[in-house]
Amino acid sequence: MSLRVLVVEDFEPFRRFVRVTLRNGEHFHIICEVSDGLEAVQKAEELKPDLILLDIGLPTLNGIEAARRIRKSTPDSKIIFLSQESSAEVVQEAFDLGALGYVAKARAGSELLAAVEAVLHGRAFVGTGVSGPSFERGRGRASSLPAVPQ
Repeated sequence: MSLRVLVVEDFEPFRRFVRVTLRNGEHFHIICEVSDGLEAVQKAEELKPDLILLDIGLPTLNGIEAARRIRKSTPDSKIIFLSQESSAEVVQEAFDLGALGYVAKARAGSELLAAVEAVLHGRAFVGTGVSGPSFERGRGRASSLPAVPQ
């Protein structure tokens, strides 16, 4: 079974990196790539992807607001944030909106596939590049979040 993925990233070289990284996984199919938050909301509603890889710093509509709207229109899509922003407050807000994973872009090379696998197996994932007292560092798991039912 192929997992249908929507990639939302405004920096084309990083989008290319995500494409190449997902090719290393066995069951990923990128169905669409977009570069702004408003288009992400529209494509999520239209395509109903299984997984959305979402940046925060996007033109038109930032990733946090895009996620808020996506949760309402496409509640079954799983969201993993890929962002340069790694403060505990932003990460907590992302999870409060229904994200299941959060990976700092600087660690995406080593953590993106692990995050996707964790989320697909019903576990929340917080990468080691994320700071804050409510998260266990280096364990790839949010200590304050319950496991997500499959």
